[in-house]
Amino acid sequence: MLRFLFRLAAMVALSVAVIMAVLDATRSVAASALVMTPLNSSWLAVSPDTRAAFESFVRDKLSPMLWDGGIAWVLAQPGFAVFAVFALLLYAIGYRRQRRGGEFAPD
Repeated sequence: MLRFLFRLAAMVALSVAVIMAVLDATRSVAASALVMTPLNSSWLAVSPDTRAAFESFVRDKLSPMLWDGGIAWVLAQPGFAVFAVFALLLYAIGYRRQRRGGEFAPD
């Protein structure tokens, strides 16, 4: 059951990555130059209140150095790449390995 949830979350993250990549590709064609929108810009365009709440939560409750050192760097990366990596990690967690052995055993 838990593997299913991780794979479902991976599928949703991959869907968001594809949508963001299509938006960037459309903008690139329109501008005749490569356009890669940072995740921070996309988040601010969709919901600036949650972005501000997340920043204040991390700075107040966890650590300002965590925001400046790690999270701000991730938010500066292209959104499709961040969600693609996130989808890959979620899928790897939810992946079920096939058992080795018995493949060449006689029936």
